[in-house]
Amino acid sequence: MKDGEERQYGPLGTALVIIPTYNEAENIKSIVDRVRASVPDAHVLVADDNSPDGTGKLADELAVGDDHVQVLHRKGKEGLGAAYLAGFAWGIEHGYGVLVEMDADGSHRPEELPRLLTALKGADLVLGSRWVPGGRVVNWPASRKFLSRGGSTYSRLLLDVPIRDVTGGFRAFRRETLEGLGLDEVASQGYCFQVDLARRAVKAGFHVVEVPITFVERELGDSKMSRDIVVEALWRVTAWGVKERIGRVTGRKQS
Repeated sequence: MKDGEERQYGPLGTALVIIPTYNEAENIKSIVDRVRASVPDAHVLVADDNSPDGTGKLADELAVGDDHVQVLHRKGKEGLGAAYLAGFAWGIEHGYGVLVEMDADGSHRPEELPRLLTALKGADLVLGSRWVPGGRVVNWPASRKFLSRGGSTYSRLLLDVPIRDVTGGFRAFRRETLEGLGLDEVASQGYCFQVDLARRAVKAGFHVVEVPITFVERELGDSKMSRDIVVEALWRVTAWGVKERIGRVTGRKQS
């Protein structure tokens, strides 16, 4: 569909950094301030899932004092994937040229965002990667590193996608890329949501680039990682991989 080496890329346009939140009152001001300092021209959309701790109200206060900050109030906790899909739809509707995924807890360092945006000038999708040379993880136990790296390796091999960090969630998309991924068909959540978008981008022929990042474990608030998220990722990735192989044998294209 698209050749990353031959295609001439147009200007990026204004970037919208989408930050999903659920009970991130301790982190939201700091992360928004850091994004605004790192990329002053970018806009921020806080997609809050009706956080009981008042994150949405704090985000509203930030938006009052800064016309580059917007807040999308959602009815309740529906998962990371649903929050990003709502944020993508909002950003596309409002004409943004670049849409960025970023966690609220500081694990994705806003200071590295300029590197992703620079790489996007010659790509359709840029992934901030922990598992390429130069990438690293700070303050993770060995078991967490094994789970994350193992999950990426399993997904990469089973789905045949040339991406080292398939589950990472620090990403910059061109608007046209998202529009070509069939987002209305995406139902996965958590880590699996990230795998799903990555495999769709590769299958659609988009040029995907990984740049090294330093991932820092959160210091404040509670992790949203759960056993259910891991289980969902395992069975969905396995199902996709099996369908891909069946499709190769039967000659049918699998969705």
